[in-house]
Amino acid sequence: MDIKEIQNLIKFVAKSGASEVKLEMEDVKITIKTGPGYTETTYVQAAPVQQTAPQVAAAPVSQPVSETPAPIAKAVDVATNYITVKSPIIGTFYRKPSPDKPNFVEVGSEINTGDVVCVIEAMKLFNEIESEISGKVVKILVDNASPVEFDQPLFLVDPS
Repeated sequence: MDIKEIQNLIKFVAKSGASEVKLEMEDVKITIKTGPGYTETTYVQAAPVQQTAPQVAAAPVSQPVSETPAPIAKAVDVATNYITVKSPIIGTFYRKPSPDKPNFVEVGSEINTGDVVCVIEAMKLFNEIESEISGKVVKILVDNASPVEFDQPLFLVDPS
């Protein structure tokens, strides 16, 4: 296993949200641990005399985040005429501004352009995601405190 394959594995684990992954093959043993704020990788390759390679630590893998989030991408679902509100960044999706506050939107909520519909945490920054459309929230597609990817659908909105 070369270093490029290991780097790709680290990126995959970081995006998946798994807290620990262990991979053992004939001559290679890899452990990747992730958690809040760090990603740790231990890479051990067995030598004929059972020596181990030094540990390799990698920084968390994520996309850079600007202070103002990118505009929300939207796609029209032809069959239902609903508009899909998608995530503009990678991070953790939250429906509330804080644990003791009510949700930004519920199914059936009327939203207007500029209304905050959720918060996405990325690299310890909480980015308010504003609606670029007006309408009625038909479905919430992501659970609270779930990791989301760039361009992942978050809400279905009926613009009529």
